[in-house]
Amino acid sequence: MNHPQTDSTKQYQISIPATLRARITLPASKSISNRALILNALASRSQGDGAMASPLVNLSDCDDTRVMVEALNGLPSHIDIGAAGTAMRFLTALLATTPGERLITGSERMRQRPIRLLVDALRQLGASIRYRGEEGFPPLSVQGRQLEGGELEMAGHVSSQYISALLMIAPTLNRGLRLRLTGEMISRPYIEMTLGMMRDFGASVSWQGPVIDVAPTGYQRRPYRVESDWSAASYWFEMMALTDDAEARLVLPGLDEQSRQGDAVVREIFRPLGVHADFRDGDLVLTKGSAPVSRLEYDFVNCPDLAQTVVVCCAVMGTHFRFTGLQSLKIKETDRIVALQTELRKLGYVVGSRNDNELYWEGERCEPQAHPAIDTYADHRMAMAFAPAAHRFPQLVIRNPQVVTKSYPHFWSEVFQVSQ
Repeated sequence: MNHPQTDSTKQYQISIPATLRARITLPASKSISNRALILNALASRSQGDGAMASPLVNLSDCDDTRVMVEALNGLPSHIDIGAAGTAMRFLTALLATTPGERLITGSERMRQRPIRLLVDALRQLGASIRYRGEEGFPPLSVQGRQLEGGELEMAGHVSSQYISALLMIAPTLNRGLRLRLTGEMISRPYIEMTLGMMRDFGASVSWQGPVIDVAPTGYQRRPYRVESDWSAASYWFEMMALTDDAEARLVLPGLDEQSRQGDAVVREIFRPLGVHADFRDGDLVLTKGSAPVSRLEYDFVNCPDLAQTVVVCCAVMGTHFRFTGLQSLKIKETDRIVALQTELRKLGYVVGSRNDNELYWEGERCEPQAHPAIDTYADHRMAMAFAPAAHRFPQLVIRNPQVVTKSYPHFWSEVFQVSQ
């Protein structure tokens, strides 16, 4: 990989060697880090200590976690979380239970991402929240106070971050929370991760059928170590799938074989795409497996953050696909469905979509650009999902590559290491 001459170029030209051998340093899990920070703050409040009283080991160094740490450090009256959607959802709920009035805002894109369902739910629990701009969107003015809690109903197909935000504050409510989820459930593993971590911090929770019950027990401070990020690992699975090096070997330390992360399913998804993943002496080792299938179908409803990686990989390797469960991609950092279709056309692949929740490809091609440059739309996963395509498109250009700092700040240095 060639680093840009100056920051003003805002693009990287990617070159990946024919041989692929490396030990990769993955970032800590952003999803676990951000939950641990909220739970630690609530536990410290429950026991009358400072918000950062308990040791949290191996926190992510990404943008989303950094803004969470900064916000929790004193809880200032004006909080700007930039593009961090997790921080917006989790902190809104936390602030609703924290005495004092605070304004929480974010980037231009964040001010276009809906938050009405979470605000409505918090208001039902007694929260005082006002919109400071367009109704239903940040910024928000939150007047925090002790909330009563009680019973609440929410559609299961909404962002799991809304549900997790409500669940994490539930043990601090006077009556706890009984949350009934209705209709189709999406991103269930993220909710299960939240409940598991709440138990780690001493909460009493149960999930029976559509009902989650959380007792008003408060939390207990606990030392907590954050594991590495399976979402980040997915880009190295893609690297392995696309290389022609039969002896390729990538070692990924720090992952938990029994992980709560929903994206750990990446091992199963990439098996039919020719990637063998095996734990050896505590490290995950990727090698070439059997020949990839000619067609793949998968429902990403429980792991939508893997979709971009797998879509790009399948198209570039010539594997036809039909992927469903993509409805949440429309409201991420960008409209990821449209972004994928637009950028894949630059490489010569015509991907179709249906019903705002499905992408498919049956081999339709168009004339690729002679020197394709991939736009990243201020979306970290666009940059990282397209980088491995340089296996098949030498000197591929990634524009605005710095967006990876949102979740994987040292991604390019790892790619550079592989390229040596």
